[in-house]
Amino acid sequence: MVQRLAAWLLLTLFCALAPGAKAAEPPLKIVALGDSLTAGLGLPAGETFPARLTAALSAKGLAVMIENAGVSGDTASGGLDRLDWSVPDGTDAVILELGANDALRGLSPELTKKALDTILHKLADRHIPVLLAGMRAPRNLGTEYTRQFDAIYPALASTHAVVFYSFFLEGVATDPKLNQGDGLHPNPAGVDEIVKRILPQVEELISRVRAARRS
Repeated sequence: MVQRLAAWLLLTLFCALAPGAKAAEPPLKIVALGDSLTAGLGLPAGETFPARLTAALSAKGLAVMIENAGVSGDTASGGLDRLDWSVPDGTDAVILELGANDALRGLSPELTKKALDTILHKLADRHIPVLLAGMRAPRNLGTEYTRQFDAIYPALASTHAVVFYSFFLEGVATDPKLNQGDGLHPNPAGVDEIVKRILPQVEELISRVRAARRS
């Protein structure tokens, strides 16, 4: 907690002193709420999705601090259980990446959808904008299961005012060159590919936060 506070203060000070920085525009605090794909299983801390996304946004001149709230093995229900402490007061936005473990375990798509729906409602009640990252079920689980599971995220995106990215592993899933030896978790090159593809939606999320601040 002390390290997080120190990093936050240093980032705030840097942005205030940087040439051309807008003193009235404090860094945004985004929480990446997810599973091992967010946590960065098998990767150094600096190569995780939140770290690489922060670097990509910084390169665009955007002052954003992304908190890594990924827990390896977590399901959508697990994310719901820890939502209040994983997304503390003062959070400006959330990137929600959950559901992969639900599919790997063959959990009921209705259970997954209900948990994600509850998370989205709770964040909406707190006026926290969300980028919802979709997931797809492994194809070996059968046509009916994959149909039901894959439909979860578009359905949620149609009923909640979220920024929607349809598949978190787009362009990375099943590519050996972009994944670690387990074939499931991206390697550093895979993380960079995810960041490159999702960046426009993250920028849209940031725009929504800024618009809300001005209103």
